[in-house]
Amino acid sequence: MLLDSISSPADLRRLSYQELDQLAVEVRAFIVEAVSAKGGHLGSNLGAVELTLALHRVFDSPRDILLWDTGHQSYVHKIVTGRRSSFVSLRQAGGLSGYPSRDESEHDWIENSHASTILSYAHGMATAVERKGEQRRVVAVLGDGSLTGGMAYEGLNNLGHSGRNVIIVLNDNGRSYAPTVSHLSESLARIRLNPTYMRRQRRFENLLSAVPVVGEHLEKGVEGAKAAVREIFEPTAFFEPLGVRYAGPIDGHDIEGVETALRQATEFDGPIVVHLVTQKGRGYKPAEDDDVKRLHDTSECKPGSYTAAFGDALVAAAEADPAIMAITAAMPDSTGLLPFAARFPDRMLDVGIAEQHAVTAAAGMAMGGLRPVVAIYSTFLTRAFDQVNLDVGLHGQPVVFCLDRAGITGDDGPSHHGILDLALLSKVPGMTIFAPSSYQELEVMLGEALAITTGPSVLRWPKTDARQVPPHQVGRGRKARRVVEGDGEVAILAVGKMVAAAEEAAELLEVQGTSATVWDVRVAKPLDPEMLADAARHALVVTAEDGIKVGGIGSQIAEGIAERTESRQSPPVLVLGVPAEHLPHGKPDRILAELGLDGPGIAAATAKALSAAGHAHSLA
Repeated sequence: MLLDSISSPADLRRLSYQELDQLAVEVRAFIVEAVSAKGGHLGSNLGAVELTLALHRVFDSPRDILLWDTGHQSYVHKIVTGRRSSFVSLRQAGGLSGYPSRDESEHDWIENSHASTILSYAHGMATAVERKGEQRRVVAVLGDGSLTGGMAYEGLNNLGHSGRNVIIVLNDNGRSYAPTVSHLSESLARIRLNPTYMRRQRRFENLLSAVPVVGEHLEKGVEGAKAAVREIFEPTAFFEPLGVRYAGPIDGHDIEGVETALRQATEFDGPIVVHLVTQKGRGYKPAEDDDVKRLHDTSECKPGSYTAAFGDALVAAAEADPAIMAITAAMPDSTGLLPFAARFPDRMLDVGIAEQHAVTAAAGMAMGGLRPVVAIYSTFLTRAFDQVNLDVGLHGQPVVFCLDRAGITGDDGPSHHGILDLALLSKVPGMTIFAPSSYQELEVMLGEALAITTGPSVLRWPKTDARQVPPHQVGRGRKARRVVEGDGEVAILAVGKMVAAAEEAAELLEVQGTSATVWDVRVAKPLDPEMLADAARHALVVTAEDGIKVGGIGSQIAEGIAERTESRQSPPVLVLGVPAEHLPHGKPDRILAELGLDGPGIAAATAKALSAAGHAHSLA
């Protein structure tokens, strides 16, 4: 196989175009096999094979800076930069990341899994290159979906204004940004990229402007004619007024054509967009036919998951209330909204990768009397915290935020762990935070959240499978639920997913002779006064959450208990949570165990704290 001979980008430059076509077939087969075994992003990488091969033949990475937005389209880049053998560990603990990683390779400059940021990175890097007088190119590969995010336009605007030398490769798979492709437009693209043509054009324009009396009018007339042609056949009207040259569209699967366009793009000063049209999922029929991005990531919304519970519950709620609207930011599938979209297409809004807009639009809907439900990943909502706090919270609008992938998410690494939502959202005045601990709890809590009309609310749940519980183990209202009643020695107050771990910890402590009370916090804000009062009667309180420990719910529980025991000494509170670190990828339950946030870990920490408290008491 040709693939066996590729260990660095230099190996690509000795291949003929026929050999490159064969290599592309082999790369696709390798990616399908790797992703089928380990999970990951399939369609985006299958569509980026030829453009990646061309990039590494034209540019000299890492001397030339190749940047990816989003980074999930970088598998081919990883393969040709010497990491093919590591794909057996793709997205596994200690193994290959599903995104570019500075720790993995000198060819990876950034971990870019939150979309629409690459043009800002590129602007900054191009500024540094220019200031230092270095001879290197900055190339930003921008997926068309990333152009739905506002930050991309901020970067584009500033690049055009600065005139910095950045080549922007727009990877357009026809799903989000798809100008019409025709033979004529391809011909125009080739002409516009030809330096000889451009030099002759400038000379012609100079001659026209020099003609006495009518020169200025002649020049303007020619410019007007050219602009009219561009308006008809090319989507230049957006890019070029910003100061960014545009070339394309070009067949992104024609390696020779892509190479020619890229080499010619290097001849120009200033930013230039090279627009490549590709086919997402190319070479793998299920991915080619995937119109709703089910193969964007092979992690699906499984029956029995919290995501499935949310999707079913929202449809049921919307059947009864025509004011309910659903909003998401480019993830209707993985947030469980496809059933809602199928049932209520006119009540579903996918804003693209524009979380800030999603939140403020929801505020506007609520002000107009609708009941917006914003479904988004926990890690992505942090991009719109200002809007949550001021556009929704300050105005007391009843927007319901449903946060999937809260807590430790695992395979996608530090950028995808949803560990900040509890700490951040608990600081929003008037916010109510629900944390279901079972499949059945989620449906109940969605109803409770929709019943709140005086301010925003949040439901947050993990990526892992949901527990199934009988009706008598489902809470009601905005109250905590006592799961196990102990004898007053220790109380364990657990949030969401941590309830199952707390129950296991109580069983382990019972074997050791310690009787523990266990509370399912259920509502992380406002905290249930009855739960706090009961916890304050115990000799030790332990809190457990799968969010960041600093400033999280545990610290607020400790404060609440202290306020209730002013006349006597409050019990010590042991706060267990996620450290303020960027945690690497791995299976969620394994990471939680390593952090001491499983049953044995909570039991061990509790026993140690009890021992320390007893020792201190004996010394007193």
